[in-house]
Amino acid sequence: MQIFKIKNPKGIKKIGPGFATFVVAEVSGNHNQSYKKALQIIDAAINAGVDAIKMQTYTADTLTIDSDKKWFQITEGPWKGQNLYDLYKKAFTPWEWQKKLKEHVEKRGAIFFSSAFDETSVDFLQSLKVPVYKVASFEVVDIGLLEKIGKTKKPVIISRGMASLAEIKLAVKTLYKSGTPKIAILHCASDYPADPKDMNLSTIRDLTKKFKVVTALPDHSLGIATSIAAVALGASIIEKHVT
Repeated sequence: MQIFKIKNPKGIKKIGPGFATFVVAEVSGNHNQSYKKALQIIDAAINAGVDAIKMQTYTADTLTIDSDKKWFQITEGPWKGQNLYDLYKKAFTPWEWQKKLKEHVEKRGAIFFSSAFDETSVDFLQSLKVPVYKVASFEVVDIGLLEKIGKTKKPVIISRGMASLAEIKLAVKTLYKSGTPKIAILHCASDYPADPKDMNLSTIRDLTKKFKVVTALPDHSLGIATSIAAVALGASIIEKHVT
């Protein structure tokens, strides 16, 4: 089992068995395009004791195309009737905010990092000198993106989501081959909110055994019971969306 290490404002943060659980607050688009609200969420999370703040770095143009064809339409849920492009325009975190947010987070003594969704976002996050990268579950099969991230030689946290075992193996192999020094794998159910009965937390131990890496849970369920159970099963990182 390798220990996962991240540089932080206080030195080196060690994550893994024998160390305190690393708690990540995922801000996502919950700021609703308000910089003031983004700061309020970040401060509330840090005041609650989280170790890190995570953002998402993309634009509507880096994720999709502006199309009204049926494949790009949302047909159910709270965003029914919108297309993906319009939704991502509302949900993304403006890139010009992120340097200031990082400075604020680090001034508060926490770690700032982000999910990179394409190669331009990797270049941007490199300019910010983020200490670690997150790969969202839907990007696990983007080999070009993984190679780009690997070349930064920064540690990487992967969400497995709906990825098959073969796809996870290929992602891990690609990252190591490209230069990634440390990898953590997050087991998650790609459902918002997730029902605890569907989360199959025993997978955490299986991932630990198969990949010999630090494992974790991005907990998309409501409440904290699932996170507590995941830690009992060996998860060293817990990520929760906050608003």
